[in-house]
Amino acid sequence: MDERQRFWSETARGLTPYVPGEQPKTGRFIKLNTNENPYPPSPRVLEAISREVAASLRLYPDPDMGLFKSAVAESFGVPVSGVFAGNGSDEVLAHAFCALLKHERPLLFPDVTYSFYPVYCRLYGIAFRSVPLTERFSIRVEDYAIPNGGVIFPNPNAPTGCLLSPGEIDWVVRHNPDSVVVVDEAYIDFGGESAIPLTLRHPNLLVVQTLSKSRALAGLRVGFAVGHPDLVAAMERVRNSFNSYPLGRLALAGATAALADREHFEETRGRIIRSRERLAKGLVSLGFFVLPSAANFLFARHPDRTGRELLEALRERGILVRHFDRPRISDFLRITVGTEEECDRLAETLREILGGAAGPGGGTDVR
Repeated sequence: MDERQRFWSETARGLTPYVPGEQPKTGRFIKLNTNENPYPPSPRVLEAISREVAASLRLYPDPDMGLFKSAVAESFGVPVSGVFAGNGSDEVLAHAFCALLKHERPLLFPDVTYSFYPVYCRLYGIAFRSVPLTERFSIRVEDYAIPNGGVIFPNPNAPTGCLLSPGEIDWVVRHNPDSVVVVDEAYIDFGGESAIPLTLRHPNLLVVQTLSKSRALAGLRVGFAVGHPDLVAAMERVRNSFNSYPLGRLALAGATAALADREHFEETRGRIIRSRERLAKGLVSLGFFVLPSAANFLFARHPDRTGRELLEALRERGILVRHFDRPRISDFLRITVGTEEECDRLAETLREILGGAAGPGGGTDVR
C-alpha cells in the first residue's frame, strides 16, 4: 500500500475522480474546453446579487430554496413539490444516484457519455453496465429495454452532442416502468426539447438541468431536477443528511433572476446556436468529420491528425479544447462554441496547423 494512503478508507483508495477541463491561471488562452457560455449573464442577475450583498449575508439562506423552486415550477408548469435544487447539476445528480439509482440490478448508461456517471457509481457502490452507442454515436433506445436498476443519459449526449426526441425518451420511460430514468439536460437549451413535461405523466422520470450553460451562471453553481414528488422526497432525504444549506443567498438570488429574464436567455442562446452552425461548416471545410450537435459544443475529428496531436498544437497557439483519451473517441476533440471572434480564431488556427488544405471526406456524419 502507498504510504501516503495509509489513513485512507477503502472507498477513497478505489476511486478514480472525475477530471474537469483545464482552468488556466492566466488570461492568454481562448477557452473552448469547458462548455462555458461565452456571454455574460442577464443584467438582472447582477442586480439581484448586488441587492443581496448586505447585512443579510450574516444569516443562513433558505434551506428549502423556496423562491428559486417556485421560479422553476412557474417556468416549466410543474408543481413546486416536484422540484429539487442543488449546487450545480453535478450535486443534483449525486443525490439522484444515492437516492434513486442504487439497486441490485445494474444502472445503464451509454459507453460514451458524461464521465461523472461511473465515478458516482464507484463512490456509492452502484453496479453499472455501459451500453454501446451506435456507429454514428447515437443512443439506440431499444438497447435500454432490458432488466436494470435504473437508466441515465444526457440529452443531448455529452460529449457527442447527439439528441433524442421527447418521443424517444417517452419510449424509454414506458419500457422501464419499474426503474427510474434520469435524463441529464445540461445542454438541452441549445437545440432540443425538454422532457420535463413528460414528468407530469411518468412517476419514474427525473429530468436534471443546470443554469451553468445556457444561463451563463457556471460560477454560481446552481442546478435543479424535476420529477414526481415521491422522487424528489427521496432526494431531499439524502440532501438533508448531507448538507441542509446547499445554495447560498447570492446563488439563490442570481438564479431566480436568471430564470425571469427570458429575453436575455433567448437572445444569447440564439447567438450560440448560430455560431455553432457556422463553426461546424468551417470545420467541415477543413476536412473534419463533425457530429450533428444540439449542444453548445461540437465533437469532431480529422482523418489525418490524431486528437492528441491537434489538442497540443492548438494549446501551443493559445487555444484550449477538450480531448478524451478513451476507446472509440480518442481522435475526437470536443470544442466549445465561443464568440464569433473566438470561433473564427479557432478555424484560422486549425487551417494553419493543417497546412491550409481541407482533408478528404469532410462531413457531418461519422463513417
